Amino acid sequence: MKFNIALLSGDGIGPEVTAQAVKALDAIADVYDHTFTYNKALVGAIAIDQTGNPLPEETIDICEESDAVLFGAIGDPKYDNDPSAKVRPEQGLLRLRKSLGLFCNVRPVKAYEKLIDKSPLKREIITGTDISIYRELTGGIYFGTKELSEDGQVASDGCTYSVEEIERIAHLAFKEAQNRRKKLTLVDKANVLETSRLWRKTVTALAKQYDDVQLDFLFVDNAAMQMILNPSQFDVILTENLFGDIISDEASVIGGSIGLLASASVGSKVGLFEPIHGSFPQGAGKDIANPLASILSAAMMLRHLDLNKEADTIEAAVEKSLELGITTGDINPDNPFPTSKVGDFIADYITHPEDTNVNFRNVHMGQSTII
Repeated sequence: MKFNIALLSGDGIGPEVTAQAVKALDAIADVYDHTFTYNKALVGAIAIDQTGNPLPEETIDICEESDAVLFGAIGDPKYDNDPSAKVRPEQGLLRLRKSLGLFCNVRPVKAYEKLIDKSPLKREIITGTDISIYRELTGGIYFGTKELSEDGQVASDGCTYSVEEIERIAHLAFKEAQNRRKKLTLVDKANVLETSRLWRKTVTALAKQYDDVQLDFLFVDNAAMQMILNPSQFDVILTENLFGDIISDEASVIGGSIGLLASASVGSKVGLFEPIHGSFPQGAGKDIANPLASILSAAMMLRHLDLNKEADTIEAAVEKSLELGITTGDINPDNPFPTSKVGDFIADYITHPEDTNVNFRNVHMGQSTII
C-alpha cells in the first residue's frame, strides 16, 4: 500500500527523533511491502525564522493532502524566554489543530516492566498501569474569550463547550474502552463548573449507547491524587482540554521517562502523531535525545491507518530495545546509546529480529548485523 506522510520535524530535537521514526517506518515498508512518501514542511520557530509565520499556508496544504502527519516538536529559547513576543511557535501547533479539525488528543500511558524501577513511584503502585487518556483539544478555556482590563489589573479567560463538542470525543473514548478493559472515567469539576456539569450530563446520556462499558466519574483534584495513589485503576480517561493537559503530564512520569510517551491527535480530517516531550533545545544536535516516543508515535500512526500488525511490530522492537538496554541516557545512564543508534537498532530489529537479538552490540559499533 502507498501512503503520503506529512513530515513536520519542527525545532530542537524534533528533526533528530523524527528521523529515527522514519527509519522504523522505512523498515516496516520493506518488510510489509508498503511505500511511505514523506512530504517535509515547516512549523514552529524554524518556520518563523524562514517565513515569519509559525504555520505557513504551504504546510497546511501539505498536511491536508496527506494520509497522516508525523510531528516532531516546536519551541525555541528566543521565543520561550520572551513573553512579549507577538508571534510564537506554539501558535503554529494550535492553528494546525484547528485547521485539521483535531479535536481529540490520545495519550497512552504504560508502565514498562524494564523501567518500573526508574519511576519516582513505587513498583507496587505502578505495576500494571496501562491508561489511554482522551483529551478534548480544540475547545475550553484555551480557546475562550480572553480579556484584560484597561488598567491591567483584571484578566479573564472564558471557557465554553457545546454538547456537540463533548459528544464527538466521548464517542471515541467509549469505543476505545470497548476495545480495552471496558471502563471509562470522566474527569471533571462538576461540583463547581457549569461546563463540567454539561460534560457529565452529556456523557451520562451517551453511556446508554455503550452498555458494555462501565462509566464512573472523578473530580479533577481527586483524579490527580488517584493518579499517584493507584494509577492502575484507570483504563480510559475522558476529560476536557485544560484538565487533560494537566492530568496527561502528571501521568507522563509514571513510566520513568517522558521520552517514551507518544500521542495522537485525531478528528474529522487527517491525524497528527507526535511525542509529548518538548523541543529540548539544550540537547539539539548532540545525538542524545530519546527517539522512542517519536517511534511509538509512528506506531500509533500505523494503527490509525489500519496497519495494526505493522504497529505491533514497531512496538515489539521498542520493547526489545528496553529489554536489551539499547536506549539513550535518560533511561540507561551507565551505558547510553546515541539517538541515531537506537533508531538503527529499531529498524534492524524490525527487518531481522532474530539476528538483531543475537548480535545487537554490533549496532552500537555502527556495523551491520547481517553479513
